[in-house]
Amino acid sequence: MADTAVKQRTADKRGQILAAAVDVFASRGFHRSRVADVARAADVADGTIYLYFKSKDDILISIFEEKMASMIEGAEQVLSGVADPLEKLRQFALFHMRNVEDHRNEAKVLQVELRLSNTFMKEYNPVRLRQYMDIIGQLIEEGREAGIIRSDVNPVIVRRAFFGALDEIAMQWILTPKARYGLKESAEQVADVFVRGLRAPATD
Repeated sequence: MADTAVKQRTADKRGQILAAAVDVFASRGFHRSRVADVARAADVADGTIYLYFKSKDDILISIFEEKMASMIEGAEQVLSGVADPLEKLRQFALFHMRNVEDHRNEAKVLQVELRLSNTFMKEYNPVRLRQYMDIIGQLIEEGREAGIIRSDVNPVIVRRAFFGALDEIAMQWILTPKARYGLKESAEQVADVFVRGLRAPATD
């Protein structure tokens, strides 16, 4: 029981620090933020941060890891009740954009600030991101096998193109306070373009 309580307190404190870091990085920018700023926002001593994280970059990567794990789980739950692979593609787009809209600070950190980290861009192996994108590739493979999606499309290319379209639209929405489009509308339009292009031609 004691070990369980200690682990829970550790998880709570770590989560408290990560939540504070999201707000600090989103408002001040990653490079302008200091570990001391995160500690102040989390209401902990500066030294406490280093009990859980090696560096500011480690905090940033931990935010990414936890968010992507949550996104993978959430996407799988949303898609589990959908049979049609093309409808799954649409639901994936809606799920992705809904998360961006509902968690703007997290989205800003992951879409903008993360790319400013040399450690992330040059040294980190983003396994979680590939796992998330693999969900798209699996939908394409599923559709090809069922004869619903064209057999001549390359799932690797499609998953990158589909995710890239969502990523670019989300990025511009985050960077533009008065964006001229909504994310739900964007998700619907991106999905519609891809669904029309991927659908296998009807056979007589």
